[in-house]
Amino acid sequence: MMNPALRGAARRASCNWRAANSARPTNFGLSSKYTSQTPQWRFIHSNSHRSAPQPAVAKHEQTQDSSNPAMSFPCLDAQDARTATLTARSLNSGPEPSYTTGHHENFHSKEPFLLDWGGILPEFNIAYEAWGTLNADKSNAILLHTGLSASSHAHSTPSNSKNGWWEKFIGPGAPLDTNKYFVICTNVIGGCYGSTGPSSIDPSDGKRYATRFPIVTMEDMVRAQFRLLDSLGIQKLHASVGSSMGGMQSLAAGVLFPERIGRVVSISGCARSHPYSIAMRHTQRQVLMMDPNWRRGFYYDLVPPHSGMKLAREIATVTYRSGPEWEKRFGRKRADPSKQPALCPDFLIETYLDHAGEKFCLEYDPNSLLYVSKAMDLFDLGHAHQKETRARREQNAKNAAQGKPESNDASCSLTLPDQPYEEQPSVTSSVTPMNEPATGELTTGPPEDLVRGMAPLKDHPVLVMGVASDILFPAWQQREIAETLLAAGNKNVEHVELGEDVSLFGHDTFLLDLENIGGRVGKFLS
Repeated sequence: MMNPALRGAARRASCNWRAANSARPTNFGLSSKYTSQTPQWRFIHSNSHRSAPQPAVAKHEQTQDSSNPAMSFPCLDAQDARTATLTARSLNSGPEPSYTTGHHENFHSKEPFLLDWGGILPEFNIAYEAWGTLNADKSNAILLHTGLSASSHAHSTPSNSKNGWWEKFIGPGAPLDTNKYFVICTNVIGGCYGSTGPSSIDPSDGKRYATRFPIVTMEDMVRAQFRLLDSLGIQKLHASVGSSMGGMQSLAAGVLFPERIGRVVSISGCARSHPYSIAMRHTQRQVLMMDPNWRRGFYYDLVPPHSGMKLAREIATVTYRSGPEWEKRFGRKRADPSKQPALCPDFLIETYLDHAGEKFCLEYDPNSLLYVSKAMDLFDLGHAHQKETRARREQNAKNAAQGKPESNDASCSLTLPDQPYEEQPSVTSSVTPMNEPATGELTTGPPEDLVRGMAPLKDHPVLVMGVASDILFPAWQQREIAETLLAAGNKNVEHVELGEDVSLFGHDTFLLDLENIGGRVGKFLS
């Protein structure tokens, strides 16, 4: 049966997808039997032996008339070697790695899950882990939300002794005190660490979703988490806690289910995504999708787009820390001052980024990076956005109940606008709601639309924390959360901003600062 992603090729042609890529070469160092003459969706383990690509060699060899020798590029050779290793990997398992972080619990929902943008999951899994003991009336549970690429493994467990990503923040006497609380952490829908995502099997045909996976939102992720809570019999959480993307989810949980949450903690998050962070995530997605091994998302059991993932992670890493920290840590030092400067990583900061990208490129599913980062871009707790989403969700539910086919046609969802963006004569206000024209008039205070949207949290104790050295989620975005809640009538908002004299770790401060981040969280929860 033809891959469903290839149906409607004529419609996609009308979107200029094929036209934009028809000239792109497809034999990227692979043996001749895997050239463009072989359909990409048939690029499977048809033979037990296949030749691995060899590292590229310089095509412009040194000639007697050349003034200087050709440069070597060990960084590119390393990428070619990585491709060769992946190509030669076991034919039984395929090159795509397993992203598991060890043992976790699994919640399986057999009920169909309708998503905010019209997609549907016939069934889904939520990977989760828990620490502490749930009390008799099940009132001491804390839901811990993760960042973009984190798994449910926030802390070590008897069945998985590996340190978790918030290891020191969870445990007896820790900020999330397991002597008091039952702490639950999940991998989000769309992820790759056990929860249903693009790398999961579509039960309708037994094949990987790949980019047939529907667009998801932060709210979709939260609603799926609450199905897990329902299965555990937890009617009300003591608190919803999260950092970075988790800080966004924590606020969303409070807005969606205000009656089911006692306290809210949002660290280094925002109430709606802003242009800078959207731009940075867009750039990461673009370099990943430009990797020829991405194959429009259908790379499973082939060579994954590890080069695009590496570059995407390097871009992300630039936003996770701060310039002042790197000034102290790396300065202008080169890795080996005795050698000639190179176009490959040469300065210490370059080698650091190169290492970060290389380490990450096979630890997270590329398609999950695309979907989860896009969910972050779509995040907006403004009233108008929430109203539109609820209406769309209700209509989708009616269509499903009546057996109507999905009206969402994804075949032309990625077209470019007819007219390219042109610079506007006026300054665009940072508070312009999505899809509304910019007036060029700057306003003071939180926008009324956001105040109305966050009104469900007016009676909840809320801790909002930010870091002055954070460039990805700047401290003014946490101030916006606090000011919005105050404007909505919340009298119990605690806003903490760590100055650069306290932390130079930028966005990653929430992972590293046990004293200032953890101390405040522990005090607020008790």
